[in-house]
Formats: sequence, C-alpha cells, structure tokens
Amino acid sequence: MDQALWITWYDLPANGREAHLAWLHETYIPKLLKKPGFVGAASYACEKLAPQTRLRHTDDPAVPTGNSYILLFGAEYAHAFARPTPHKLHAELPQEDQKMLAMRAGERVVIFIDEGRVDGPDAKKRESKNALAPCIQLGSFGAGTLDEQEMMDWYANGRMSAMQKLPGCIGVRKLVSVVGWAKHGVLYEFVSLAERNKHFPTHEKSDPKMEAWTDELVPKLLHAPGSPNVAQRIWPPIK
Repeated sequence: MDQALWITWYDLPANGREAHLAWLHETYIPKLLKKPGFVGAASYACEKLAPQTRLRHTDDPAVPTGNSYILLFGAEYAHAFARPTPHKLHAELPQEDQKMLAMRAGERVVIFIDEGRVDGPDAKKRESKNALAPCIQLGSFGAGTLDEQEMMDWYANGRMSAMQKLPGCIGVRKLVSVVGWAKHGVLYEFVSLAERNKHFPTHEKSDPKMEAWTDELVPKLLHAPGSPNVAQRIWPPIK
C-alpha cells in the first residue's frame, strides 16, 4: 500500500526539543494520517556514526544539512502528497503548529517512490503491513560519476539479493525521487540496531566478487549530508 514516502530530515534545538517531539507524535502525525492516501508514519532519532572515508557528500550549500531526526509518511501513491503539497499543507496549519515547525533546523525533504523492494529473512517480524521497522538505514544520493544502469544492476542483482539472506533484515526498498535533491534512495529495515550492527557491516566478506563490485561503485556516488543515516524509531514506540 505504501508505494510513496515523504521523508524529512531535520535538527532540533535542545531548548524545546521534547515539546516539539511530543507535539509531533501526539498532534501533527495523527492529523496528517487522516488525509486521503496516507497509510502510515514513523519518527526516528539518528545514531552517531563514524565517518566513512570512501563516501562522497555534496558540498552544495543549497542542500540542507539536518540529520538528527527523520520523519517518514507512507502513502498509496506520490500524488497523495500533492493534495496539498507539503509547503501548502504547512502554510494552512494553525499558527501554533507553524511555530512548532519553525523549530526545525536544516530541514531537508524528499518524496520518493518505489523502484523495487524485497523482503528480508525476518520480514514476518514486521509489526503490521505498513509499519516501518524499529531500526532503519536510509541512504539518499545522486549518481555522481556512476553510470545509472550499473547502479540499477548492482541493486537489483547484487545488494538486494544479498539482503534477502541477511539475518535481522526485514526488507529493503530502492527508491527514486519526484521531489528533492537526492534522485536516489535506499531504505534498509532491521529488527533492531544490534542486529544491523552485527550483520550488515561485514555481510559481503564471504563474497569477494560482490565486495569488489561494491568497492568500485560506492565511491562514485554523491550523498546528501550525513547519508546514510542509521536511526532507531521513537514513534510509534518499539514494542
């Protein structure tokens, strides 16, 4: 049902952070989930990761740099997010809601649609049909110097196939954008941060051919600031 994702990355000031999150989870998200076509939402706090030297990130000052929190809305189709668009929707909100939204710093928005998706071996642990996992890894990027046909080949015939066998993986979605700087995205879902950290970083060590393909491809991509993000869900609460 959730063929489209509206994703927002942002930072919050220490003063007022808890009030903002309470408003987000108790007022803003429930209000938007009443809109036609919206089928789910999840709120995440990002983990601090060690820098990955092989990754390239854009230095375009027009690309916002918020990376502390991620908010995702799922919809049946992308145009559910056009009735109205996020900008118009926020402009129509009450003044108190707009004050809360104004607390966000470095806000970056992308609307993605599915290019492809696969289930992982722990897909049955998904809490409900449209629920997002307790832990995600979310990459957002442009092709950079990489041929996009090679990227499609790598995801379809390499990375996503490997994720179907990775312990702790609930599923993976390769995404392309209709709104926002990043043309491409990838959403990995895991049963927990511990399972992600245990299995994902070394999953290609047993396949030298795949590891070499990854090592050649990944440095050519151009990521959004902070991408990829690893984050744990803070709403709905993890069961």
